[in-house]
Amino acid sequence: MLFSKVIPMPARSSVLRRLGLALAVLIMPARAFAQETDMSTLPAAPLGNMPHNLSPWAMFMAADWVVKSVMIGLAVASLVTWLILVAKLLELTGAKIRARQALRAVTNAPTLEAALKALGRRRGAGAILLAAAEEEVRLSLDALDRAGGEGLKERVSSRLSRIQIAAGRRLARGTGVLASIGSTAPFVGLFGTVWGIMNAFIGISESQTTNLAVVAPGIAEALLATAIGLVAAIPAVVIYNVFARSIAGYRQVLADAAAGIERLVSRDLDYRGLAEDRS
Repeated sequence: MLFSKVIPMPARSSVLRRLGLALAVLIMPARAFAQETDMSTLPAAPLGNMPHNLSPWAMFMAADWVVKSVMIGLAVASLVTWLILVAKLLELTGAKIRARQALRAVTNAPTLEAALKALGRRRGAGAILLAAAEEEVRLSLDALDRAGGEGLKERVSSRLSRIQIAAGRRLARGTGVLASIGSTAPFVGLFGTVWGIMNAFIGISESQTTNLAVVAPGIAEALLATAIGLVAAIPAVVIYNVFARSIAGYRQVLADAAAGIERLVSRDLDYRGLAEDRS
């Protein structure tokens, strides 16, 4: 009533008309913006162009060349890991057997010469330790009467320690590759994943659709690179740790053999001194 009293009928209709126009002006841009941002109105990709086979091989063949390179590199790294496993396992097993044989010969022999005879023509780091000690004793025989045996003991200990270090380093050769593969393969796979997802988003922008059937294959191809990286890294880390413990045990066997050889040398020197005193 108050509104009708203040504003006459003709003026009231004019005001209402102007308010309606103003509301229309405000609503039309919002409706147009909503229509522009409505993803359901975007054209869908043709069904014939969408991949149906999402097997690992199909995803590899459909991946970008950068992602393919990453996958091939990781596959090669995984192959190298298993080759190192077979080669080092055979080498380490043989080295441990020969080292235990040398330790047994040294432990049961009363003299250095007896240990050499017990070991015979067997090879390995233990045989090298015995041969080095025997050679050092032979080279020092002429000086034993005047210089004594302390210098000989030091020289034998020095030669044996260097042989142990060289044997351990030789057996550990190749395990560093496992450490490198185990530490870098996940990040290489992650790089392939990032690159593949970036290409997937570029494809979404170009096709102007967010249909999951179109987006999923590109993302699956990208994630396959991370999966291959983990497949290459996890066995490499496990195998490296196994070899590290096994090589440490091998070095301990060599250290025991070297300590036994030093005892034999010291015993031979003592009996040599007793024989000279009796004569």
